[in-house]
Amino acid sequence: MPLEIRELVIKASINDGGQGQNTNQSQAANNTENQNHADIIAACVEQVLAILKEQSER
Repeated sequence: MPLEIRELVIKASINDGGQGQNTNQSQAANNTENQNHADIIAACVEQVLAILKEQSER
């Protein structure tokens, strides 16, 4: 005998980082990762500006 489901309600709660991961180690890792991202972006900006300067001098 088949069963018919007329309504299905699914609720979910998602936390970024999960529970119990707000330790000093995870915060330090996040800070290090953010600093690495900032360093990469700064290096890219410097290279782009150097390329634009070379092109404008031609």
